[in-house]
Amino acid sequence: MTTNFNEFPLSPELQNALKDLDYSTPTEVQQKVLPHALKEQDLIVKAQTGSGKTAAFAIPICENIEWIENKPQALVLTPTRELAVQVKEEFTNIGRYKRIKATALYGKQPFRYQQDELKQKTHIAVGTPGRVLDHIEKGTLKLDKIRYVVLDEADEMLNMGFIEQVEAILAHVEHREVMMLFSATVPESIKKLASNYLNDPVDIEVQSEEAAPKIEHAVIEVQDEEKTAAVEKIAVVENPDTCIIFCRTKDRVDALHDYLYDREYSVDKLHGGMDQSTRLLVMNDYKRGDFRYLVATDVAARGIDIENISLVINYDLPMEKEAYVHRTGRTGRAGKEGKAVTFVTPFEHDFLAGIEELIGFTITKVDLPTHEEVEAKAEAFDKKMQSRPQKKKQKNAKVDANITKLYFNGGKKKKLRAVDFVGTIAKIPGMTAADIGIITILDTSTFVEILNGKGNLVLKAMKTTPIKGKQLKVHISTSNN
Repeated sequence: MTTNFNEFPLSPELQNALKDLDYSTPTEVQQKVLPHALKEQDLIVKAQTGSGKTAAFAIPICENIEWIENKPQALVLTPTRELAVQVKEEFTNIGRYKRIKATALYGKQPFRYQQDELKQKTHIAVGTPGRVLDHIEKGTLKLDKIRYVVLDEADEMLNMGFIEQVEAILAHVEHREVMMLFSATVPESIKKLASNYLNDPVDIEVQSEEAAPKIEHAVIEVQDEEKTAAVEKIAVVENPDTCIIFCRTKDRVDALHDYLYDREYSVDKLHGGMDQSTRLLVMNDYKRGDFRYLVATDVAARGIDIENISLVINYDLPMEKEAYVHRTGRTGRAGKEGKAVTFVTPFEHDFLAGIEELIGFTITKVDLPTHEEVEAKAEAFDKKMQSRPQKKKQKNAKVDANITKLYFNGGKKKKLRAVDFVGTIAKIPGMTAADIGIITILDTSTFVEILNGKGNLVLKAMKTTPIKGKQLKVHISTSNN
């Protein structure tokens, strides 16, 4: 059993990134996947959300990426935009010191913006099937150098009706060497997909207890019209630092959010009817700990990677029973304890039985807290609501701490290339090419990441140092480009 990432044959750049991300002991899925993935074997991995599976495929892919190649070498398909963004960030964090560039491709974001990103050096493309297929058909996503394909949350992609798009994409990827399929459940449809596209795959299964070893599950029977009052009782008695409440539809999310907001809960909402920029803003605020309660549809069950969500409330049973696994997997992550409370109406017991059959155990039936129990906890609840939530530690803080992004006012229109910036900056005394991170060249501007705390050294030198005979304006960038 591997107890440390140092025991894997990884480059110093990856080892340093994992150390700075506080990834010390590999999870079970990482221990089982990495030896095979590093040997470039096809894999079918049954692992629930929260098990550390993103790093399980991101680490070996980052290790084997050839930096010098400009075209994408890996393609990762995800069911939702939120998950695409999360996976892209994981690749960026793990591959930071190898200067690996990942791009997220998803709908509700301007196509042109993604097209411009893909014109840059891009090592890894992560996206939802619909938008990825759009880029393939328009010729903006080049596939001739793709060596790795990952289907992440494959069961959810099939549940959401993406199977035809996934198969159309796979038909375009002619030169792939490795394919990995990750899924919380492995129904017949997944097995059929695997048999058609994977080559002698290794089957890996991580026990569900590994993904969520400390989740306490409970069911409470309530009438539909009693649910809102029931949420308040649960919130007061449990008094969580961070909680997600799942509703079946966006209208129910809106109604419950407005109700809690009017009662001065620290709350925000997330559903598919919101525009993408707002959704990402809410997600980022939630990750930082700006508010305690998130009311959401199942769109949020994928793509929230937060270690200390202590309570999940299923206001409504999910429409797909597999979604129960993904919802409750938001809590109890990374070894923390968590609780999942599910409301069930008197007419939903058959559907609950189907969920219990899927997860392999009977969920404990409990009563709503009594008036006396609520009263006893009310003061502590009010005190917490009036205090500011504690800001959550961002796992990439240490990786980003020594990085400065510099803006230069010249790009493609001045015939500048990445090699021109690397060649010039690497000649500054005290600098090497290894101190230069991701370079993004646009038509009239360029963004260069300077690593290892050497940003000010480069900033000072480049104010008087021309690039390819051109003196460019330079300053520290505040852009997310």
